[in-house]
Amino acid sequence: MTRRNRDRDAEREAIRAAATRLLAGTPFRSAAGKLTGTELIVEGGLRRDIVYGDHKDLVDEFKARASAQNFTPQVAQRMAEDNAALRDALAKSKEQLAAERERVRALVRATAELPLELAQAREELEAAQQVTRLPGALG
Repeated sequence: MTRRNRDRDAEREAIRAAATRLLAGTPFRSAAGKLTGTELIVEGGLRRDIVYGDHKDLVDEFKARASAQNFTPQVAQRMAEDNAALRDALAKSKEQLAAERERVRALVRATAELPLELAQAREELEAAQQVTRLPGALG
């Protein structure tokens, strides 16, 4: 079994580049763009055991820089804005759905009542068309 020699300098450079991208809010691999150790590992494209085993100092440095930063990365900000917009759209959709359901209930009630009203109108029309003859009419 042969072990592949790792280039620790290249790994450190990948972690530093990932940290820089995350702190700038321009990640390549990270979907969330959060300033966490997990996102650093995802962004760096390395395995967790390698990062925490041999390069823990870079993770600690990244976490310190992230906590010192007093702004939200652009990706996280965009996600928060998208989330708020989607929540608003969902609330509006729920209101529209509730209004449509109420309209459907009203239409169902009207549809149930129409045959009854039609039968009643036919009976009234039939009764009005019956003419009774008076006895002793001229004829």
